[in-house]
Parts: sequence; structure tokens; C-alpha cells
Amino acid sequence: MPDTSSNGIDRRDLILASIAAAGTIAASSVTPEPANAQSTASSPARSPFGTVYTGDVIDGKKVVSKLDVADLEPGKKHCLYFQGVKAPTGQHWYVSVTVAKGAKPGKRVVMTSGVHGDEMSSIHTVHTVMSQLDPAQMSGTVMAVTDISRPALEGMQRRWPNQGRGIDLIDMNREWPGNEHGLTATSRHAGLLFNRLLSPNADAAIDFHTGTTGIEVTAFNIGEIDRPEVKAMLDLYPVGQIFNMPKLAYPTVLHNAFIDVGIPAFTPEIGAARVLDAKMIPLFVEGTMNVLKHHGIIAGPMGRTGKDVAVFVGNSGFPIVASEGGIVEYLVTLNEKIEPGQKVAIQRNSFGEVIKEYTSAIAGEVMGLRTDAMAEPGNPLVMILFNSPTQDGVDTYPE
Repeated sequence: MPDTSSNGIDRRDLILASIAAAGTIAASSVTPEPANAQSTASSPARSPFGTVYTGDVIDGKKVVSKLDVADLEPGKKHCLYFQGVKAPTGQHWYVSVTVAKGAKPGKRVVMTSGVHGDEMSSIHTVHTVMSQLDPAQMSGTVMAVTDISRPALEGMQRRWPNQGRGIDLIDMNREWPGNEHGLTATSRHAGLLFNRLLSPNADAAIDFHTGTTGIEVTAFNIGEIDRPEVKAMLDLYPVGQIFNMPKLAYPTVLHNAFIDVGIPAFTPEIGAARVLDAKMIPLFVEGTMNVLKHHGIIAGPMGRTGKDVAVFVGNSGFPIVASEGGIVEYLVTLNEKIEPGQKVAIQRNSFGEVIKEYTSAIAGEVMGLRTDAMAEPGNPLVMILFNSPTQDGVDTYPE
């Protein structure tokens, strides 16, 4: 029951607001940390925006609390750990960072994955791209951060298990750009990564995802085609759907945080969660290599692009949601074109009787399907990508 005073103010909210204000004041008075924890007193001072080594080494890899890829030796790959927020035990959550630093200067592309802990194909896609890069032949830098939400990954679950007021599962892709002095570990972790690792090292960014556990999605990209730099990258993927999502639909996802600070970014979606999709992953590897060629980081002819496949572009996702409990049989498949009034699923009770038939109210293409056969009221069953004249159809999307 809310703890309210006589004037109706929620005391818990008042306390939290006070903590937030205190954090802001504290942040403004913090003395900048030394530029390099390993440097001696006689070493020259470095820019506060430069790389900061903590002095720790994990499995032979140095730990940083800030990174400037300009400080790394050219023509090599560098494997580091980034020191994230602390766990309840007082130890840090460390994030894996791989940097392919080209022999020549050029653009910087950041690739992220593991914002959700059940998304394996996204991580494998980034690993595969990095394995194909030869820094000695590159102009520019590619940085890969593949396990952003470490606590979620440990349990292969979508959300971060926060310990603030009892266990609470937080979707980290609703936290960006975060707040280093925020009220949850998740917000602080996002703030540390975004301010000290991701945004300072990016001229362009790609945040890889998959569908969530229980929902399989098509191969598609999310990004605003009205942004020329974003559209140029979206068009380089040989995948059949583009979700032209308005930024206001989900302002706190990671690719939109990049957009807010002037860094063109988008989100690939690679099939189902918890598995490696051997058919979809190569499409996104090929498209990402095209993006690196587009930015002049690597040389060579372009692979297949959007020009080589039929691409459906929609600006809204229409969820068909279960209104009953029971076993669901799907009558449509991923990427299938849908017409208004078309039956997409039927649901049966424990006697095998049909208790509900689900139809589509719009025309579009199937973008996502529930993988669990059993559903209860409120579960999304089918997600249809379509074009809304007012872009007001965005309700949710299965990233």
C-alpha cells in the first residue's frame, strides 16, 4: 500500500526524488578520476576523455573504466574488459570489448549485442564479423561490445534482475542513455557504458537483437528511413523487411540514444531468442560487412544488398493478442503477406474445442509469431508489420 502523507504525496516517490537530486549534486562535485590508474606521479596528465586503465587484469585482458580507441595501437585487435556497475556483492559487472584498430585512420563503427540476455544470434553475428576483420588492412576502427547486460546473460533471460526493492526484472533496452547516478543499477550501468565506452568511440552504431523468448521474428532491421545516413546502411542488408519505426515510439532504446547525440544508428533483428539461426546470421554478417565497406573501413566489392531481395517497409507493428487461454494453432508463417479479415490463428480449450479464431484488422506482412503453443490472455500471438498513415499503430515490437 502506498505510504502517502495527508496532502497525497507518495513518500516513497519523495524519497526517490531526493536521492536523485542528491546524486545530481554529487555528480557535479565529483573530482575527475586520474587519466590512468597505472601512471606514476611523474607522468604527464592526460585528457579526462582518454583511456583509463583500472590496473586490473582478468584472464590476461586489461580492464578499463573509460576507453578512447585513439589511444590503442593501430593495425591490431585489442581485447579488453570494461568496468561496469557493481553487483550487490560489491564486485563489478565486466563487459567484453573487442577493438579492431585499423592501420590507417578512418570512420569508427560500434557494434553492440547482449542488451537482452536471451539473444544469442545477435552475439554470434558480431563475433563472426569481427573474426573476418584484418586490422592491418583496415582504415578506421570497429568496436564490438557483446555482453552488455551481463546479469541477464548469466541466466539467458531477457531482463536484468535488479535488486533495488526486492527482485525486479528491468528491460535494459528501455534505459538508454542511462544515468551514472540513477536509482537502479541498470540505469547506472547504461550510463557508464554510453558515456565512457560507446558514444565517445562511434561515428555510426549498430545494436543487434533477436526476438524475445517465446517469439520468433523474421530477418528485419529497425531504423528511420527519413535519416539519409541511416537509410544508406539499412539498404545494404539482404533482408526482407524494414521497420521504419518513429523515434518517439521507443525513445529509450539504445539505437535512439545514439541518434540523440548525432550518431546514425539502427537495430538488426535476427530470428528467435536462445538459439543460433544458421540461415539468418549470414545475411546480417554480409550486410554488416557491406556497411563497413560503405564507410571505407574495409575494401572489396559489396555483397548482396536490399536491391537483391524484395523488401517490405512498414512503419508500425500490429500485435494480435490472445483473449483466451488455451492451445494456439497458427495459420500463417513469417514473412507471409496478410489481408484484412484474414484468419491467422485458432485457439482450443482442454477439450479440443475451438474457443477463439483470430483475424487481422490490417494488411501487411507477418513479422513475429509466438513460439509457445500455449497462451493465456494478453500474450502476443502474431505481430504484423504494416503502414499506418499516422504511425499510431506501434504498440510493441518483439526485439
